[in-house]
Amino acid sequence: MPKKNDSVILLTHGDGGIKTSELISGLIKKHLGNHILDKLEDSAIFSCPPDKKIAFTTDSFVINPLFFPGGDIGKLCVCGTINDLVTTGCVPASLSLSFILEEGFPINDFERIILSIKETLKSAGGRVEIVTGDTKVVEKGNADKIYINTAGIGFIEKDINIGPPGIKKGDAIIINGTVADHGLAVLSQRPEFNFKSNIVSDCAPLNLLVADMLSASGKIHAMRDATRGGLARVLIELSAASMMNFEIYEKEIPVKKEARGICEFLGLDPLYIANEGKIVAFVPENKAQKVLDAMKKNRYGKFSRIIGRVTGSAGSSGSNVILRTGLGTKRILDMHYSEQLPRIC
Repeated sequence: MPKKNDSVILLTHGDGGIKTSELISGLIKKHLGNHILDKLEDSAIFSCPPDKKIAFTTDSFVINPLFFPGGDIGKLCVCGTINDLVTTGCVPASLSLSFILEEGFPINDFERIILSIKETLKSAGGRVEIVTGDTKVVEKGNADKIYINTAGIGFIEKDINIGPPGIKKGDAIIINGTVADHGLAVLSQRPEFNFKSNIVSDCAPLNLLVADMLSASGKIHAMRDATRGGLARVLIELSAASMMNFEIYEKEIPVKKEARGICEFLGLDPLYIANEGKIVAFVPENKAQKVLDAMKKNRYGKFSRIIGRVTGSAGSSGSNVILRTGLGTKRILDMHYSEQLPRIC
């Protein structure tokens, strides 16, 4: 453990000497250690199951504030990486974890983040481990407290092929709960927005939910987690990638009453606000109810809904996502030029 008089991150914590060892052994290894990470080697070595495909992802996390209702940057980095992996239909196995710390960052806050990572790994069923990583310290003013980079790998059964090319006409489009919670929870903690809210982030690892979905049907055509850009961006991207048209029913999209009220007051569209615990799935029509029932039995899928359908192939004019509004009118969902809310994941 770092010495008691070391209350903040020092440049010497990143120079590879005694202070670096104290930081790694006293905090990171202490809370996240396992038989692979404890070796502290430059590369992690582990066995790859035969007859399986490998999924690999990487991500970086910056957020302001670092701690928010329902989560923090530590929980965020684990959930974000796991959720990117599981959209391929894989079983996540191992993560890397790298920190860029600003000189002067409080040691107590760093340990709080490490403990949050530990708890989030437990909530993922204890099936995912941190196996390698890195820590760098930069001079005060050259970063914003802490940045985290992760990479993750998982294994996919040979007969599972999940991705945009698999999307077919008639597919049901399912989401596992309310949208916009994460972005609004973060927004509520910023000093420039002086309002109180009971909304908490939906930040959650979805590996066990996806496992339940695949147990219900191994024929899910595509999945994507709706993070930056929200539900709308995911739908637009998948429509373009698959060259298929979607119709979405606004009245079926779950949005908390308080969240909708905040969005209306601030002029925000909940469909474009980031989530960190929501997955969008494209399921064959004859399997949709079975998958939906399985999702509703999981703690992260209790409020799952079918929110739309794939209506057919895109023509020469290009793919479109059509929103059927609560008034019965239709509008095309377009990609926003920029994010409504910066630095939320």
